[in-house]
Amino acid sequence: MEVYSIVTDQLNILNGIVKRNGAKLHHVKPHGALYNMAAKNTGLAHVIARAVKDFDPSLIYYGLSGSKMIAMAKEEGLQTANEIFADRTYQPDGSLTPRSQSNALLSSTNDVAKQVMKFVKENKVTAVTGDEVIVQADTICIHGDGKYAVEFAKAIYQQLYEK
Repeated sequence: MEVYSIVTDQLNILNGIVKRNGAKLHHVKPHGALYNMAAKNTGLAHVIARAVKDFDPSLIYYGLSGSKMIAMAKEEGLQTANEIFADRTYQPDGSLTPRSQSNALLSSTNDVAKQVMKFVKENKVTAVTGDEVIVQADTICIHGDGKYAVEFAKAIYQQLYEK
């Protein structure tokens, strides 16, 4: 239950900040290592989804496309958004390439735009092995702290509106 408490505490803190600024929390997304672990671990994914549901069942739960996170959130009755990553590479099982590997991040604007257009047109991503992986994309993540985030966003916007 420690994860449940941590997630609940973070949701309360975040919601306080949001309310103080006159806004309303719309969606929630686990971050970083927790996100990557929950994508593959049913038990962890279930605890997080339960904490979100108990906190506010109207929140949209963002999770890696096709992951345990999405499955457990749906099981809890939460509305979900399958997330894909514009600037990350994928493994053949649909998981993200660990950041500990040198090929985890895309750094070419052309590669990012090409990957997003493949998501949009084919519901697929090409894994680092060359395998095609089927994905569902409701939302696209670009890491805002990335060196080329602004350039990536501009290129994706341009590609989406040209096609």
